Amino acid sequence: MLELHRVGVEEYRNAEKLRVTVVLDNVRSEMNVGSVFRTADAFLIEKIVLCGFTPVPPKPEIHKTALGAEESVAWEHYPTTMEAIDKLKREGYTICSIEQVHDSVSLEKFSFNREQPVAIVFGNEVKGVSQEVVDASDVCIEIPQHGTKHSLNISCCAAIVMWQVFHSCFS
Repeated sequence: MLELHRVGVEEYRNAEKLRVTVVLDNVRSEMNVGSVFRTADAFLIEKIVLCGFTPVPPKPEIHKTALGAEESVAWEHYPTTMEAIDKLKREGYTICSIEQVHDSVSLEKFSFNREQPVAIVFGNEVKGVSQEVVDASDVCIEIPQHGTKHSLNISCCAAIVMWQVFHSCFS
């Protein structure tokens, strides 16, 4: 691990993070939640907000895919996603839902500003981000896709978006 220059959990917790919060809107799968934790750890995301029936640690399947990132990445739980969104808005976050909607912005065209706190909302595996949350968002961002499915697993989607945020903040 030393050769890979990996930090310990305590050092990670004290490291400067991007002002990015990931919000999971009623994500069903513990494995998807664990994967989001692991990716958030990789890209210095400040915290994850788990909403509604999204599983919360400690859970075996979360731990299996997070590989311990549920210990390094800060997280909170809210009974509803709108409670979390309202709080984040009061704190000055720009709310960005990742969803295919009319007037969405293509991910590669959206500019993330390292100084502006951003909340990135990912939705349920079947229903996506709830309409109420989409309506409350400042912007909806879409990952361009050219195949026949036009959807990605939430863990893949989250990884792509978190990488883009990280890349744009450090470019």
